[in-house]
Amino acid sequence: SDAEQSLTIVHNTWSSGAPMPKSVGGSAAGVLNGQIYVIGGTHGTAIVANNQIYNPSTNTWTTGTALPTAIAGASGAVVAGVLYVFGGTGDIQTASNAVWGYNPTTKKWTAEATMPTARWSTAAVVENKIVYVMGGAVDTSHYVAIVESYNPATNTWTEEASMLGNKAQPAAGRLGTTLTGFTIVAVDGATQPSVFTGNNEGYDATSNTWHTLAADPRPRVATCFGSIGQKFYDVGGEPNPNGNATNVNESYTLSTNTWKTTLAPIPHATMWPFSAVYMGKVYCIGGRATASGIEMHSVQIYQP
Repeated sequence: SDAEQSLTIVHNTWSSGAPMPKSVGGSAAGVLNGQIYVIGGTHGTAIVANNQIYNPSTNTWTTGTALPTAIAGASGAVVAGVLYVFGGTGDIQTASNAVWGYNPTTKKWTAEATMPTARWSTAAVVENKIVYVMGGAVDTSHYVAIVESYNPATNTWTEEASMLGNKAQPAAGRLGTTLTGFTIVAVDGATQPSVFTGNNEGYDATSNTWHTLAADPRPRVATCFGSIGQKFYDVGGEPNPNGNATNVNESYTLSTNTWKTTLAPIPHATMWPFSAVYMGKVYCIGGRATASGIEMHSVQIYQP
């Protein structure tokens, strides 16, 4: 029963899942048919095209059809049962404008309409079946506030209002309700190389406007993140350029415009993990403990 189920949940706790077959960081991710897809990423100095699929119900990994090209720093989003992968870089120098769509029925990748602005280290958030691809790096020295939206139904792109500030590798998610309306929050990230911010801003897709929200008290880049209920979780990340990952775990509440900074820290500090939300839990998978370290195989699962 629901009552018995709720008794077994221990809130504000971490658990671990089966380790990832190939350790990666900077991957794109999405949840399709109850499985978490991990696309591409870095493995040491290599950039890979791997499609690794984690099933939370069985705690097992399988291998899916590889991306046609190796990519890191891409962002992922799922709309109407298709996983889309946006941009990225094949060499950590040149930005890609490629967009790929994965159909789990045919297990095939299809090239979709290219992004108007080639970039990597973006964040992608879905609102009303439209994907908003925000910020990123256009090359190694220029980060942007550009926002472009993708409509999978028409396979077309639209330029939207830019963010208030540049953000590469920010944390982003959707908060709100049908009644109050939805806000896409974009927090943290780098404004330029080695300059990190805790700036937090909210986007109203209906009015195509951005506004300032309460900043993250602990600025960082390349965190694990996701929205659950009316809270946005922001975990780990790189607090100082070329430093060690942090184990910080915080949540942001839009209705009160406040941060809670005292949540249970992530057991293994990580930066450049990929993140997914499934069944009310945040999955933080892979990433690195140090800027120059090898990626971890770990699957860390947070139960709010």
